[in-house]
Amino acid sequence: MKKTLLLITALASILFFSFKPHGTMTYRPDLEKSTVGWHAKKVTGEHMGNVKIKSGSILVDHHAPSRGEFVIDMTSITCTDLKDAGYNAKLVGHLKSDDFFSVAKYPEATLKIKSFTPVAGSRAGEANYTIKGDLTIKGITKEISFPAVMTVTDRMITAKADIKIDRSEFDVRYGSGKFFDNLGDKLIYDDFTLSVDLTAVPN
Repeated sequence: MKKTLLLITALASILFFSFKPHGTMTYRPDLEKSTVGWHAKKVTGEHMGNVKIKSGSILVDHHAPSRGEFVIDMTSITCTDLKDAGYNAKLVGHLKSDDFFSVAKYPEATLKIKSFTPVAGSRAGEANYTIKGDLTIKGITKEISFPAVMTVTDRMITAKADIKIDRSEFDVRYGSGKFFDNLGDKLIYDDFTLSVDLTAVPN
């Protein structure tokens, strides 16, 4: 009887540790390793910089990412291409103003991911997931979809994606040809890109 109980206990332990990694796990971004860059263009040039992830999570079910949510700290906007401190501060201040992202009123932007769809036949280094979710900027929510290169293991998730966003859909009007006529060389293109390089680890 004692040997039987020991055998049952051993089998239970093996089953517990065997199936535990294959259940539901929550991963959270490593804020030191994860980056988000922005890149915007206008008729006369371009600007680029960074913005920080404030918090986030990805839910993984049996090694398959299922949904997630990320909060972006809009107060952390920086510019990396302007080396003159005065011009740099002027641009960043303008981006934070009501002409653009109204950061005092809307200090956060959010992305709520609704689905991760595997891309059939993707090769190494190519986008292997299509991600769909709801992006909220300035209190306005729009559904977006974008490709991503992702790896998912029990120890880590890494993901890279270039997300193209139409700022006019979020009431960011300054210099937009959709809202103003005859802008000439003052025109700023509506599309800008967020380049995400994410590292996330189990909670």
